[in-house]
Amino acid sequence: MLASADDGADLGLLAPGWAGSPVEAATGDRALLRAVLDAEAALTRALGAPEDVCAEVDAAAAADRFDVRAVAVRARGGGNPVIPLVADLAAAVGEEAAQWVHRGATSQDVLDTAMMLVARRARGLILEDLDATAAALAGLAAEHRATPMAGRTLTQHAVPTTFGLKAAGWHTLVRDARDRLAAVVLPAQLGGAAGTLAALDGRVGLLAAYAARTGLDEPLLPWHVLRTPVADLGAALAFVGGALGKIAADVLVLSRTEIRELSEGAGGGSSAMPHKANPVRAALVAAAARRLPQHAAVLFASMAAEDERPAGAWHAEWPTLRDALRLAGGAARDTAELTAGLRVHPRRMRENLDLTRGLLLSERLVAALAPLVGRTAARRLLTRASDTAGREGRPLADVLAEQPDLRGRLDPGRLRELLDPTHYLGAAPALTDRALRAARTGSATAADHRRTR
Repeated sequence: MLASADDGADLGLLAPGWAGSPVEAATGDRALLRAVLDAEAALTRALGAPEDVCAEVDAAAAADRFDVRAVAVRARGGGNPVIPLVADLAAAVGEEAAQWVHRGATSQDVLDTAMMLVARRARGLILEDLDATAAALAGLAAEHRATPMAGRTLTQHAVPTTFGLKAAGWHTLVRDARDRLAAVVLPAQLGGAAGTLAALDGRVGLLAAYAARTGLDEPLLPWHVLRTPVADLGAALAFVGGALGKIAADVLVLSRTEIRELSEGAGGGSSAMPHKANPVRAALVAAAARRLPQHAAVLFASMAAEDERPAGAWHAEWPTLRDALRLAGGAARDTAELTAGLRVHPRRMRENLDLTRGLLLSERLVAALAPLVGRTAARRLLTRASDTAGREGRPLADVLAEQPDLRGRLDPGRLRELLDPTHYLGAAPALTDRALRAARTGSATAADHRRTR
């Protein structure tokens, strides 16, 4: 078979988590090329070039006029794609306009600005999916505020909780992730060869003018080796992955065949087993959550950049940041789909609550029996009775009824009530309401929580 032009391209074959997502298109090579050209056109206008020159550069700076692959191959010569692209752009305009193309700027100015433009465009798409996820989770939390299920700690049944409270916790994480990502400052970059604006006649006002033309934030200083924006963005994307990964981890556990308390609305199939409906959305989100922290680590490591322009540290950021945007964008897309179609099985939750025949109410029983026999004796009695019930597969109520210390001291009706898991939900419904009420008023944002710490 002959090799095709696409054989060397990354078309997402091994990346189902982001393939086909809105962020894929917003971060592709052509999208980056468009961002570089947008940055160049904005620079021409910020410099105050004549309107006819600006119009000529605007018209020439159309991404479909340039060969992305040719630019990529020629980028090896100077180590970045801006150098060959600027040459092509200057050649595409007249002699007068060419004098204004890339005037006073360095390659890092344009590529940093382009990466921030790509990040801003991708961020908007991610925020849309996070908002959709938050809305779906708010609905689930409200609907199931009092739906009892087993709380699990260290893989084991602990005490009863509600699915509404679990969904409210997911909702809070997603809102926190959204707030952190939305708050990241994405500045334009302009400093010239060594960040002094010397080739731009030291015109500090150009920082504001250029930022305004690009739609990005105004930087305090050129940040060629001050990589706070990139590190902050990497951290926020990793947090998005962690927040969505928590949801995915719970769905993966709770959709196991032997648990079956949740299921994806449209599970994936198996190549070998026709009966399977795999939780593929959750699996893809979990994969992204595992990778994003490593991308953030590379971006943080790149902060240790030498001199006024670094060699290698800056270059390491480009594919890493793009992959991080794609991973977070794909995870946000998949989680929005997952939560919109998530199926909740309350009957199965109740069946699992009864699985241990009352053992998950032992904490409540200790408190109830303490006035009768003393707290230490009650705990010792419950430990012994729980061990017997678990070992012999008997209901805890039957074992307790045989205890000499309790004979005639605990009414059977009262014991049944104490062993009803739906009567030991604590403040789970109220906490769910509290979280949703805070979300509606905006008082539970990540920034609010951080200010109160």
